[in-house]
Amino acid sequence: MTIPAPASLAETLQLVVGWRRHLHANPELSFHENETSAFVERTLREMGGLEVSKPTPTSVVARLLTGRPGPVLALRADMDALPITEETRLEFASMNAGVMHACGHDGHTAMLLGAVRELLARRDLLVGEVRFLFQHAEEVFPGGAEEMVQRGAMDGVTRVIGAHLWAPLAVGTVGVPSGAVSAAPDTFWITIRGKGGHAAMPHLTVDPVAVASQVVVNLQHLVARGVDPLDSAVVSVTQFHAGTAHNVIPEVAELNGTVRTLDTQVRTEIAARMERVIRGVTEAHGAEYEFTYERGYRPVVNDAAVTAEMARVVADVCGPDALVPMRPVMVGEDFSAFQQKAPGTFFFVGAARPIDGGRQVRRGRDDVVVDPGPRRAEEPPQHSIRRPLARHAGVRSQGQVHRGRAARAIRRAARLQGAVGPRGAVPARCEDRLHLRGHERRAGARPARPQGARYRRRDREADDRGRGAVARRRRPSR
Repeated sequence: MTIPAPASLAETLQLVVGWRRHLHANPELSFHENETSAFVERTLREMGGLEVSKPTPTSVVARLLTGRPGPVLALRADMDALPITEETRLEFASMNAGVMHACGHDGHTAMLLGAVRELLARRDLLVGEVRFLFQHAEEVFPGGAEEMVQRGAMDGVTRVIGAHLWAPLAVGTVGVPSGAVSAAPDTFWITIRGKGGHAAMPHLTVDPVAVASQVVVNLQHLVARGVDPLDSAVVSVTQFHAGTAHNVIPEVAELNGTVRTLDTQVRTEIAARMERVIRGVTEAHGAEYEFTYERGYRPVVNDAAVTAEMARVVADVCGPDALVPMRPVMVGEDFSAFQQKAPGTFFFVGAARPIDGGRQVRRGRDDVVVDPGPRRAEEPPQHSIRRPLARHAGVRSQGQVHRGRAARAIRRAARLQGAVGPRGAVPARCEDRLHLRGHERRAGARPARPQGARYRRRDREADDRGRGAVARRRRPSR
């Protein structure tokens, strides 16, 4: 079966939505994109007019050859999913337990398939070659991009372009960063070895938990006081494992985390400084350490000429208002492997849009708007109803409740001491009678009443402050 040429962009858009939902419902983890790559290969062959190959078992390359001399432009999309359990309740939610397209790669793959279809219909307007790279394993180091490069997927390419759906940007906007785009995502492991023992006798141990805690704190100074403020760097300890019992000081504490940098020199310096900090802290406390530092992807750095041309294309096709400023982000991306073979640019497509009845799924600091799906009848609307209900039902606030309890406590204490005024009011002169200890109140003891001008002055000051202030300051314990 051959897919007919598109009659309009709307027709292609309908297909893209269907492809994306199929991919979203059938996610696969990195290096295991067997069904995904088979689906992509089958769809490409059905379109016709392409040279389709598989440089690796789970990646696909399609070549659109025009037969006319010209540049070779590569367009890339990643296909792998993440080990996340989906709870969106969408009709096309993941059918693979514990696996979800939570990073937009289903959209990237569907969009590139749509681009293939549109460009095939315009073959006569093209020169040179357009090469479509459907990449596997972007999420897991060493990444699929490097493997595809080694298998010749980029041979002869003169320019390469990649895109990422980006929730912080609104639909209809495109961010085209210039220069550095994403960080080098390095990983580190630290093992602190001390001397275990009973928690009741810490003086006989070398506590690796305490030592590791000092390591964590001191590592934060690497960026705060060791990196130029105009440079960007992140050192995050994300895992801390130690001990198996509440009353035993363990022998080993293990730390794991990530370092993100945009500059090559900063990247090298941080690794050396980390080990210096770890060595100093552990030696100071009589512990030992093991430190492993693994470099991840290279930083993605956009080529100036290709980026400027891409920005002009976005402004011409989508309008000047669609092009928005975009700062570098500290996430990792292995698109940099393709940029080692040809100049290229990596840009971001806005994906945040309000959907009637939609709900937001909060992941980290980003809000991802998802299709609403069927809502249960018993679900309340997604806005706060506490204050309106409390106000209309006459429910007192927490502060009102506390003030009422304090006033009642004062009146009870004053009543015991015979100092209750009209309507239960407490005269200000009872201030000195309300701080009796519990056993003194029960015994009926009364403090000696202060005499003279000093007492009258204190009495007037209390009146000036108001009984409410006195009550809050002298509130007796219950």
